[in-house]
Amino acid sequence: MSDRAQPTPAEQLQELTRGAADVVTAEDLLARLVKSHETGVPLRVKAGFDPTAPDLHLGHTVLLQRMARFQRLGHQVIFLIGDFTGRIGDPTGKSATRPPLTDEQVLANAETYKAQVFKVLDPEATEIRFNGEWFGKQSAADLIGLASHYPVARMLERDDFSKRLREGRSISIHELLYPLIQGYDSVALRADVELGGTDQLFNLLVGRDLQRDYGQRPQVVLTGPILEGLDAKLDPATGKIVGDKMSKSLGNYVGIAEPPNEQFGKLMSITDDLMWRYYELLSDRSLTAIQALRAGHPKEAKVALAREIVARFHGADAAEAAVAHFEQVIVRKERPEEIEERALPLPEGQEHILLAAVLEQTGLASSRGEARRLVAQGGLSINGERATDPQASLAAGSYELKAGKRRFLRVRIG
Repeated sequence: MSDRAQPTPAEQLQELTRGAADVVTAEDLLARLVKSHETGVPLRVKAGFDPTAPDLHLGHTVLLQRMARFQRLGHQVIFLIGDFTGRIGDPTGKSATRPPLTDEQVLANAETYKAQVFKVLDPEATEIRFNGEWFGKQSAADLIGLASHYPVARMLERDDFSKRLREGRSISIHELLYPLIQGYDSVALRADVELGGTDQLFNLLVGRDLQRDYGQRPQVVLTGPILEGLDAKLDPATGKIVGDKMSKSLGNYVGIAEPPNEQFGKLMSITDDLMWRYYELLSDRSLTAIQALRAGHPKEAKVALAREIVARFHGADAAEAAVAHFEQVIVRKERPEEIEERALPLPEGQEHILLAAVLEQTGLASSRGEARRLVAQGGLSINGERATDPQASLAAGSYELKAGKRRFLRVRIG
């Protein structure tokens, strides 16, 4: 923690549980922090990730930020890749059985995941484990023995299972095993703390039960909320932030691989109230430092947040360039001094290319459907003139495209 050296256990507790949804239990976590402080032995803090193909946005990094806080306070973070559980398919929140992954998909996705998460975590201080290490060695008898530790009635209390039962949809036996297998990971790793999202609470509590059965002290369970998207706002009646969760399909997201100017501009578009929510869940700053920012001007605080996020994923120089770009293009409404250039060939045998195809191929839109919506909503300009026809085509030539308020591109066709 950068604001003060050697925080007390009580101060650690405040930082580690900020913005948390569930802490089971805060008293136990404080007691473990006190013991760690006295003995110098770090807590073992586990978070599991199934290696489904990751394309992370800031909502996914809420858990990673909490892991990083434990890391900065000197505790041992375990990044557990569920190569074995990925072959089952996590049923959490699913209304139907989820297809398992192949060995090749699991390993490829795991490498992609690691490349992204280490933009948040310190790779040198992170213990990387695969649950295939222990489950790959177990026999059918071992698995049956594990299953004997948990009653069916308790397992069916899980919300998604009970809902599927009521609605007459099938539940496969292997899905009932998933929470047990995830829970046993905590036994194998002798976890002191397990982190996850609110949707994982049941599975994390199963881990506590299994640790108790295997003669270990039950882990502390700490879950974080689902991050709201860019369009969320404060509800004056409740004093809470309300809105859809951050989602690529809803378009209210900030992708961690997006260009620096796009990340910065999106974060500058959020309300002041939502900004403080993002500070709580996403910032490396301590609560004390965030409180000091509240005493200043909201715009300065928002610039500081956007700069911090861009620097995390693209570096400090890119963050400063994004600040300058925003001031020039958005605040002063000037064209940027440098505009990226791209070259696109015409389709073979044709003299024109669809505008929607240009936007998709250059990354100004994620799909042709999104490209057509961008044009229909008046969000695209070509050579300074607003485009109005979603079905338009472009002939060979050079064009300056402006998508939304922030993205400029010069494309040469032909």
